[in-house]
Amino acid sequence: MFDDKKLWRDRASARMKDLGRYLRYIFNGHLVIVLLFLIGTGAFYYQQWVQTLPADFPAELIIAVFVGLFLTYSPVYNFLFEADKVFIIPLEERLKGYFWRSGVVSFVFQGYILLMVLAVFMPMYAKVNNTGFSLFFPFLLVLLAVKAWNLAASWQMDYYVQPSVRRSDMAVRYFMNVTFAYLLLEQANWPILLVIGFLMAFYFWYFYSRTRKMGLKWDLLIDQEEKRMASFYRLANLFTDVPKLKDSVNRRKWLDVFVRSIPFAQEKTYLYLFTRTFLRASDYLGLFIRLAVIGVLGIYFISFGLGQILLGVLFLYLTGFQLLPLWKHHQNKLWVDLYPVAEASKQKDFQFLLMVIMSIETIIFATVIGIKGEVVLALFELLAGLLFSYVFVYFYSKKRIQA
Repeated sequence: MFDDKKLWRDRASARMKDLGRYLRYIFNGHLVIVLLFLIGTGAFYYQQWVQTLPADFPAELIIAVFVGLFLTYSPVYNFLFEADKVFIIPLEERLKGYFWRSGVVSFVFQGYILLMVLAVFMPMYAKVNNTGFSLFFPFLLVLLAVKAWNLAASWQMDYYVQPSVRRSDMAVRYFMNVTFAYLLLEQANWPILLVIGFLMAFYFWYFYSRTRKMGLKWDLLIDQEEKRMASFYRLANLFTDVPKLKDSVNRRKWLDVFVRSIPFAQEKTYLYLFTRTFLRASDYLGLFIRLAVIGVLGIYFISFGLGQILLGVLFLYLTGFQLLPLWKHHQNKLWVDLYPVAEASKQKDFQFLLMVIMSIETIIFATVIGIKGEVVLALFELLAGLLFSYVFVYFYSKKRIQA
């Protein structure tokens, strides 16, 4: 006898255990300290910045733009697997309760994120409008209702496979979310909000009526779930080996110029391999770019001289630490062991590439400080960053990769 409740409970429980197992590695001791430092520093400067805001600062528009993003992105976590295309499809009509529970869990998780986002922006709103935090919970309750609408509308889009329909839906919902959030924060007359709410309800009813007799697009649902989990596994793989991770490769032909600069020589075999892997495989390049951009923004907005240098060194550490798994990226490929190249050459090439990457990031940070007119601090950042990179690469990383 098929029991959809038991199926969902088993799937959800297994997923939570899987996530919990890897989260223990991600939030290890030193990373927690780094995160606490970043959060504390960010909160301090954010509070200082908020105190300088004038009364005509467009806080409502800025909050609406960012909150609209979190409202619009509303996937339903379905806990489906590849094998479900064969074994579960015949039971589609009996899975309504299964997907309903998935929607509830998705709402709870994404609602919590929405709460955190609103909590971050509320001091800005309170300062500009002189309202205090009395409107926080009323705003939150209304936005949670809008989040529920987005989840329901997003689920209706899962009945379509045409990318154009899905892109149009995202654009329309984002516009409606931003408009509604802006008017809500502006404390517009409730009839105006009701009109937008009616349009949202009509939007959902329109697609619900069109998809009511459609079947679920199982390939799409499973692909979405696998992509979400692959993103998490790529993050976890930066801290520990993840057997479930499937490697993804992007051609990125426009980056071949960096590979062509490597001499065609036997002793440069691993340098070529690691460079190609960094530029094309998984998300190493994306990780470097994201950390560099966040570091640049942090350094640019921090006015405290020593704080800029410390923040630059901190992001160098995060970059270097999270690129260490590149060393083991090919450990399960037997053909790599056939290279007629000494193991010492492999370590030398890996450390050289890591040093180049961290040096580039150091130069970027120093350049940003120099653009601000603080030339002496820029030189200190350059020296401190290069010194830290050298110590990290040739002492710290050596112990990590040989462990």
